Amino acid sequence: MAKIATYPIKGASGTSYTFDMYAYPGSWNSVACVYILTKREVKADGKGHHAHIYVGETGDLAERHDDHHKADCFEKHDANCIGILLEKGDQRRLDIETDIRNNGDAWPCNDQ
Repeated sequence: MAKIATYPIKGASGTSYTFDMYAYPGSWNSVACVYILTKREVKADGKGHHAHIYVGETGDLAERHDDHHKADCFEKHDANCIGILLEKGDQRRLDIETDIRNNGDAWPCNDQ
């Protein structure tokens, strides 16, 4: 799958994390990562704007999205983009997910 763009997000700690963005839904490789789901809209200047929907982490992205427990919420919020930040370490993925979830942005499918 072709990468659309990169997208930086700051965590509550002030650390910036850069995600590789792809069209959603799609087929995913078995990679360990932190992931975000967004609704991407292209503005008049050609740049994309991402409305945040969900942030999560997994040891296997292919398996995680076969039947995601928040799939209905993703559809409700018109998720059309997934961002992937590769990270093998279990605890490091959890730490990054928590940092991003606590950054003050709304993540509606995390909050339900």
